[in-house]
Amino acid sequence: MKRTVTHLADGRELIYFDERDDASRDAVDQRDLPAPPPASEMRHDPILDEWVAIAAHRQSRTFLPPTDQCPLCPSTPEWQSEIPAAEYDVAVFENRFPSFSHRVGPAQGDILPGLVPTRPGAGRCEVVCFTSDHQASFASLSPQRVRTVLEAWADRTADLSTRDDVEQVFCFENRGQEIGVTLTHPHGQIYAYPFVTPRTRRMLQSAREHRGPGNLFADVLAAERADGTRIVAENACWTAFVPATARWPFEIHLYPNRQVPDIPALNAAERDTFGPLYLEVLRRLDGMFGLAMPYIAAWHQAPVRVARDLAYLHLQLFSTRRAPGKLKYLAGSESGMGVFVNDVRPEQAASMLREVSL
Repeated sequence: MKRTVTHLADGRELIYFDERDDASRDAVDQRDLPAPPPASEMRHDPILDEWVAIAAHRQSRTFLPPTDQCPLCPSTPEWQSEIPAAEYDVAVFENRFPSFSHRVGPAQGDILPGLVPTRPGAGRCEVVCFTSDHQASFASLSPQRVRTVLEAWADRTADLSTRDDVEQVFCFENRGQEIGVTLTHPHGQIYAYPFVTPRTRRMLQSAREHRGPGNLFADVLAAERADGTRIVAENACWTAFVPATARWPFEIHLYPNRQVPDIPALNAAERDTFGPLYLEVLRRLDGMFGLAMPYIAAWHQAPVRVARDLAYLHLQLFSTRRAPGKLKYLAGSESGMGVFVNDVRPEQAASMLREVSL
């Protein structure tokens, strides 16, 4: 894989990941762009012990542009996008409308002194373009391209983890307007947070308090593999299953069969075998109702500096669609109290996924 670092017209970093060594990446961004916005403001909620980012500049971000004005497509003589090259394999660049950024402005005073401290929203947000083909999807990528995307995730996780203002790196993909996607080009994002996220803190606390024979995540994986009822697909290095406590109608977790803290820790065999299994799972999801399923694919990685021995890398994939023409909405119980009510039994969901004809 060839890695080329360049910069956009406003100074933001752009990195190409190419599958051939002769790829030329000398195209220059010719746009006249304003300076990137300063970092957002973070406010700490004393009641929930959580940080909330206030990023008002994101109100002006691009929203469902026509295909010929897609900012993630390669640039043409008629349209200059975020990627100056006329074609690319995988491209990663700093988000133009970031929730977190190293461009920290002047310190702000506390909102409620002694109760709600504020901090700059330091860190970094990046966009990961999986292909230059606007009409593609992750499920339509080749195993080789998935390996390239995985290498990009590993590269960015390792690089961002060296930053003093980063405590956790989150790689994810949102797919489908039902999820809230505002750009339809196949892409994902990376958030490098200046704190350990609430979800991860909760998971690690459970792992810390686990009374079983081994690591909590490893014990759950072993139990699911032994039971087999909710297994969707597996190979020598990975297992995909619907968790027994699935919150979403169709939710699949992909675990490497070996405990590792993050994507950079995956070995060559694990990187080679991830793509074929993940593509099978995505195609089963799309084949469920014969339509493109909206989903969120979220990589759970260990924090940069704490509890890395407790963490277990895994990918959580879930869809909001529960039936053709019907979506799962977070209503009163879920949004108000955080108590999920699932309309589909996990065992039924796993069976339906296994029965999809590929």
